[in-house]
Parts: sequence; C-alpha cells; structure tokens
Amino acid sequence: MTAKEFCKVEREGPLTIVTMNRPEVMNALHPPANQELAQVFDEFAADPEQWVAIITGAGERAFSAGNDLKYQATGGKMFPVAAGFGGLSSRFDLDKPVIAAVNGIAMGGGFEIALACDIIVAAEGAVFALPEPRVGLAALAGGLHRLPREIGTKQALGMILTGRRVSAAEGKALGFVNEVAPAAQLMETARAWAKQILELSPMSVRASKQAVYRGLAETSVANALENQRHYPAVSAMFKSADFIEGPRAFAEKRPPKWTGK
Repeated sequence: MTAKEFCKVEREGPLTIVTMNRPEVMNALHPPANQELAQVFDEFAADPEQWVAIITGAGERAFSAGNDLKYQATGGKMFPVAAGFGGLSSRFDLDKPVIAAVNGIAMGGGFEIALACDIIVAAEGAVFALPEPRVGLAALAGGLHRLPREIGTKQALGMILTGRRVSAAEGKALGFVNEVAPAAQLMETARAWAKQILELSPMSVRASKQAVYRGLAETSVANALENQRHYPAVSAMFKSADFIEGPRAFAEKRPPKWTGK
C-alpha cells in the first residue's frame, strides 16, 4: 500500500485500488486532494503493469461528498486541476478501465467522479445527487454533460433541476449504476468486475473503451465505423503481441497469456 496524504493506493497484481481518504469530511475533496489523485491516476495510466483501477471512499458513510465547501468558505486556496475533480472528471485520454465502488454518499463532485468512471458498483445504501444549486453552484465538473448522455435528458434534468437524492436501486433502474451490492460485499463485487475485465486482452479492452467514447462523439455510426481504425488504441491493438496471442491460444485450446503489448 502506498501512503499518501489524502488517499491510499493498493496494487493487487494488475489491479490498482484507490481509496479517497478524508473520512472526517466524508471524503470531500479540496484542490490539494484533487491534485494528489491526479498524480495517482497519472501513475496508473503510465504503468504498463497496471490494467484496471477501482476507486472508492474510506469509511462507511461516503464515497465522496464532493467539493470541500468548508475549505473554500474559510479561504482555502482554490486552483484548477487539469485532470479535473478526483483527478478523473476531465481526464479524457485514459483508455484503461476504471470502476467506481460507491460505498455511501456520492454528492456533487463525488457523483461526478463516479460518472467519469466506466462502471459503477454501488452499496445498497449509496445515495447519488447533484445538489450544487442548493449552494449557488452548478455541477460543472462533468455532471451536467455526462448524466444526460447516460440516462437521457428528461431523467437527468429531473435530478439536476431539483438536486434530489437518488438511491442505488433507482440509479440502477435509471441506468447509471451497473450493480447494487450489500455494503459488506461492495469491494468483493467491484473486484469481481475487475477480474472479468482482466481475463480479456488489455489491448482489446483499451481499444474497445476508446472506440466507444470516441464513437459517441462522431456525428453518425457510419462515421464512427469509418474512423475507428485511426483511433490510437485500435491501431495499437492491431500491432500488438496480444493480437497474435488471442487467436493462437484459441487454436491451441489453452488460456491466452496476455502481455498488454
């Protein structure tokens, strides 16, 4: 485990587990914490031995309560972090999968961190909301843009314009939560998702993630199909050793030995 000031980092083989570690303020984040998390995910992105990440919160009460308003209100120095809230909300070049294990309250920026992840696993008691208008703010770290794309404009505005709280079960029904688990089994469930991903070629996983997100930004499916061969992770997949290993292992009736290269 790597000890840092505002988070904990554990590595289990090719899996990185990041725990936001400010439980005394419900894992609310201030700029120094966001900067530290940005560095953690920079390291994860650059490490060829790390293939999947899980992010969660310390304690039982909160994943993250969002922006540390008390720090801001008492004159704490505010500065932008290029990678965004939690080091993830403005990070658009990370092709490795990230799973959010939401263990409690995910409010404002905390919800925006989860939305920036690829898969959300939530404890039964988890709660989601974008309550920024209640304090004269707006969810400008991605929530206003990701949520409508994930659950549709009307359902998203029903949350955004009221700031209402949504349970884990409703989040799954709306479509932004992948799985709901008992609190005691949350990390086990998140690890099970990671294990399934780690059974696949990391080159194929990265190509698939990049193609999905870049394809959503294309003007049509036809354009996405035409342009996907130029996406960097797709090109890298075609040139990789894994591209040969997969069919060879299938032909030889053995498990593949992925290298991520």
